[in-house]
Amino acid sequence: MQSYRAVSNSSSSSDALDLYAKVEDLLGVKEASPALYAHYLLSLNGIDFDSILDVGCGSGDFLYQIKHIFGPDRVLGIDLSPLMVKQSIEQGIEARCIDLCELDGSFDVVTAVFDMLNYLDKEHLHLLLRCLEDRVNPGGYFLCDINTLYGFEEIAVGSFIVDDEDRFVAIDGEFDDDIYRSEFTLFEKIAEDSYSKSKETIEQHYHTVALLSQLLPNMELIVNDKVMLYSDDADKDFLVFKKRG
Repeated sequence: MQSYRAVSNSSSSSDALDLYAKVEDLLGVKEASPALYAHYLLSLNGIDFDSILDVGCGSGDFLYQIKHIFGPDRVLGIDLSPLMVKQSIEQGIEARCIDLCELDGSFDVVTAVFDMLNYLDKEHLHLLLRCLEDRVNPGGYFLCDINTLYGFEEIAVGSFIVDDEDRFVAIDGEFDDDIYRSEFTLFEKIAEDSYSKSKETIEQHYHTVALLSQLLPNMELIVNDKVMLYSDDADKDFLVFKKRG
């Protein structure tokens, strides 16, 4: 590796999602996304909806497709990462940096794409799903995907390094007691021989389909499909809930 002078940036755990946003394009997410998005698009193709909210919208790639394929009257994304929200807005997507429970209004469809729910522990998952039910119109839908146990134990665990001309990121992941911890160390080039260093730990939590069904008492699970993104075994569950009433 080229020698460098590391210039450390002070950062806190609140910056973890912004750090992830800086390296997401290096992690193969965009390459895997079409296979996952296909499940969402096929389900939405059979739903009549005028409004959609994406919780944890990231850079807005998913909502960009929804906006141009289905053309609903309102497309809104929310995310707790200001950097992700900025990227969504740059794609022409209405996006806000706001917690779901602080958001007003309701929608025909609410989505949580690419294991967004796994970033919440059980307590916060309970709180979010309680607020989420209130944001779905009667007869509306909630679509999401969660990581399977196989996805955590066999796919996510381990260490790897990836880089491009201006960034170098090392990731170490371990799974224990239903918690997956990934430590990100990012070096960003700021001059010919100078790099800034950022380091954050991101946690994900294993949740079962049964738990989600239990935490959504006013919704019925109508689709439970296995998704194979990274191997021949299912590393994700794709779920569709319909609100009663």
